[in-house]
Amino acid sequence: MIKLISVYKEYPRSGLALKNVSLHIRKGEFAFLTGPSGAGKSTILRLIHMTERPSEGEVRVSGFSSKQVKRRDIPQLRRRVGMVFQDFRLLRTRTAAENLAFAHEVTGGKRSEIKAKVQRLLAQVGLASRASAYPEELSGGEQQRIAIARALIHDPVILLADEPTGNLDERAANGVFDLIREINSVGTAVLIATHDLDLVRRFSQYRVLELADGAIVYDTLHSDGKQ
Repeated sequence: MIKLISVYKEYPRSGLALKNVSLHIRKGEFAFLTGPSGAGKSTILRLIHMTERPSEGEVRVSGFSSKQVKRRDIPQLRRRVGMVFQDFRLLRTRTAAENLAFAHEVTGGKRSEIKAKVQRLLAQVGLASRASAYPEELSGGEQQRIAIARALIHDPVILLADEPTGNLDERAANGVFDLIREINSVGTAVLIATHDLDLVRRFSQYRVLELADGAIVYDTLHSDGKQ
């Protein structure tokens, strides 16, 4: 499903962001990616989403390889990999429904499917009654639910979430996390980058990968905590 094989990522100004990272997320798995700010969590998500390519090593995602994938193939990859951001990234001049419809259109979805799919997703995230609301009329938790619905517009097999509860109060954060767990329960693999250790401890049944200085230093999948 997701494999990083001896991945390094270096930036011209800041240097190495990832150092020899290898990991494997399997179909339907739920995992947390933890570590302090600057540890490399967001970099890993961007590599999986293929917004960026590794400096060395290989990233494999649902049949695509960073060594072979062409630019024209990226939209097809993005249909399989949904991405949720901490800052929501909703279009302020479009309603909740229009944000979902726009995401469907720009990724090549069929126009005939848009209305039904948007209605279904709004109902799935509990916001069918807020379809005509603009982002500024929605609470933070509601905006994040719309962002999650947008990430699900093509029924992806993988959902990536970068600090999805970071800007929310406790009640809204719990609601968003429960929604992500529901999505995982129907077979979607989930990888959440977070520095919220309380959240990780509360759901200790899920796999945890810990990053420090660009390297994986702990993985609960292995009894010894090592790769």
